[in-house]
Amino acid sequence: MVQRDDGNIVPIEVKLAPTAADSDVAHLRWLRAELPDHVADAAVLTTGREAYRRPDGIAVIPLALLGP
Repeated sequence: MVQRDDGNIVPIEVKLAPTAADSDVAHLRWLRAELPDHVADAAVLTTGREAYRRPDGIAVIPLALLGP
């Protein structure tokens, strides 16, 4: 979890899979529902090749994009 200076948070899950299934983001969706005014964004880091945003708004980011 990353906390911004304004107190808002960005929760991050790490999965050893190329995609993020609904079950992989269940906790992120729950946290966003519990703290709607404090979750600025949410993301899942995966082993996939492409970054995308799921229909529920959660970002899916390949670990390889974060650096060498």
